[in-house]
Amino acid sequence: MASDISDTPNSRRRLVWLIPVLWTLISGLWGLSRQHSVWRDEAATWQVATRSAGEIGHMLGQVDAVHGLYYLLMHGVFEVFGATTTALRLPSVLAMAVAAGCVGAIGSRLAGFWAGLGGGLALALLPAVQFYLQEGRPYALVAAGAGVSTLVLVTLLEGRGGRARWAAYAGVVLGCALLNWLSLLILPAHAVTLAWVRAGRAVWLRWAVASAAAVAGALPLVLFSRSQSDQVSWIPPLTWHMMIGPAILLAIGGLGAWLDRPRAGRLSAAAVGLPLLAVPQLALAGVSLAQPLFLDRYVLFSLLGLALLIGAGLAAAVRAAEPRFPRAAALLVPAVVAVAVVALLPQSLAKRAPASRVDDVLAAAGIVDRLKAPGDAVLFVPAARRDTALVSPRAFTGVTDIALALGPVESGTLKGEEADPARIRDAMLAQRRILLVTDAAKVARPVSAARDRMKTAVLAEHFTVIEDRQERGRRVTLYTRKD
Repeated sequence: MASDISDTPNSRRRLVWLIPVLWTLISGLWGLSRQHSVWRDEAATWQVATRSAGEIGHMLGQVDAVHGLYYLLMHGVFEVFGATTTALRLPSVLAMAVAAGCVGAIGSRLAGFWAGLGGGLALALLPAVQFYLQEGRPYALVAAGAGVSTLVLVTLLEGRGGRARWAAYAGVVLGCALLNWLSLLILPAHAVTLAWVRAGRAVWLRWAVASAAAVAGALPLVLFSRSQSDQVSWIPPLTWHMMIGPAILLAIGGLGAWLDRPRAGRLSAAAVGLPLLAVPQLALAGVSLAQPLFLDRYVLFSLLGLALLIGAGLAAAVRAAEPRFPRAAALLVPAVVAVAVVALLPQSLAKRAPASRVDDVLAAAGIVDRLKAPGDAVLFVPAARRDTALVSPRAFTGVTDIALALGPVESGTLKGEEADPARIRDAMLAQRRILLVTDAAKVARPVSAARDRMKTAVLAEHFTVIEDRQERGRRVTLYTRKD
């Protein structure tokens, strides 16, 4: 049964959200720089955030409009704190700490102190959360918004708050949608919660108005970003193998919901957590049958539901142990968390290593800086690997990008526009030394674009390799012209 929040001492009310917040902050700050590495997704954030607001707006008209608000937010962060790995990732750490605090507060209200504390601590231990906790992308911010909106909804369902809180609910949901509009999948999850607790007609009406306002505010972005759908064309079609992970999460969440002993018509951890976990996952899978979009990061916020259910399960275990082992029951949640920390330590260390990501843009830039000589040329295969130069331009000082016709800022793109193959070929044949930046052999995809096929063919026919270095998923090869 949920404990009455009014009977909870003030100190415990604070601790139930404060401890998860501090726990998540510590977890996020631990190894934040990942040995001064930045991978390709974060490199996109980095190089866009260093542009002016006008240049970002120009780019959003061509590409990546779905992340427009996030890029503008990060532009502000970089303007104030400078472009560093800490500034890149700290917003995600802070956001996930907010999410953990929300889980703690919700769990405490619905299933007691130990449910809130256990759930809040569990969130930062989840492997996917540990990955995106230190990621310079918007997914942790969306998770924070999901936590806040769910906490506001719980408050409203408890009968506290009026129009101002419904307006806040709509505003937070809209903010999340502007960061990533797939976060709107939280609305059907909340609708299931309303149905579960048998909300009255007045509550349904107010929720519908608030939800409609949020959807209407996000609709222009949704429609416009659909015109840029080529950006997600690389996502593979949904297969049953891809559903194994979500199925395991749903099984764990289902067990926590069962232990919570939910009753129809009663606001409980199960009534809030299970829909929050299951509905976004299943809805995204359904959407992916028509348009492949199934990536765990798009519904990262659903893991708040899993954490809430884990907390509810731990609270049920505490209640079961209390009559016979009162002292041991008080140590149950800390003991389980300690065991989980030890068990997950190898994975936690791995998530904080550069090898946890596909590649390292800064490592490749460092190789270029060591191998280059004045007057050298550089090529990128594929062109998206130009992010190496965009994130670390100093490493490319004195080196000429001979394929680039129009820079990323001028073209309003992420990678710039390259010249036609014939012009690139002529420029290559006029060089003595060329640096090639590409993917390491283990992660490289077959060369497919006409320009890239031409680049590799000319290098093979007219140039000789004198240096070839691979580090952290990127490869830099130095060629010299055959005599």
